[in-house]
Amino acid sequence: MPITVSIVEDNEELRGTLAKVIGRTEGFACVGQHATAEVALENLPLEKPEVVLMDINLPGMNGVECVRKLKQLLPGTQVMMLTAYEDTENIFNSLAAGASGYMLKRTPRVELLDAIREVSRGGSPMTTHIARLVVQSFQRPVAAAEPTEHLSEREREVLELLSQGLMYKEIAEKLGISFETVRTYIRRVYEKLHVRTRTEAVAKALRR
Repeated sequence: MPITVSIVEDNEELRGTLAKVIGRTEGFACVGQHATAEVALENLPLEKPEVVLMDINLPGMNGVECVRKLKQLLPGTQVMMLTAYEDTENIFNSLAAGASGYMLKRTPRVELLDAIREVSRGGSPMTTHIARLVVQSFQRPVAAAEPTEHLSEREREVLELLSQGLMYKEIAEKLGISFETVRTYIRRVYEKLHVRTRTEAVAKALRR
């Protein structure tokens, strides 16, 4: 049986090229193409692809948020980010949201097809550069053996929701507190963990 793939990409030319490459390659079948996250979330549950190629910079809802919502609808579907972004914050946000792989758009087509095969088998393909960034983020010196031990219970809850890829507004709604209160908690978390970004905070949380 071919590996079924759906594409979420707003660039029409690239989306069409990917669909042709996948559709013309033995062992693969392109079952859907979507220009926005909103349209994708409507149609992917009907397509039920094994693998979704997801862009990050989409009009409207971004790809990271789309991944988080998609994994709730189709937990068995593997999502591989296919993007031009190679900064650690986008990488960690994508993985925290539920993505299983992270490849760059400049990846040669043969390597991309190999990555789709790998993610469909339960692997976590990443370009070499991306994998190195992930490894380096975990090799940074840790300030304490248990970096989150000084956080309050509420601060730990906020950090946990951050690691799941939720936005500030969503955290506020989930915890029943105001947006400004969430910002205050996050500022305290950053101060206590000695970090300056969500990515660094999540990385320290994952080291627990």
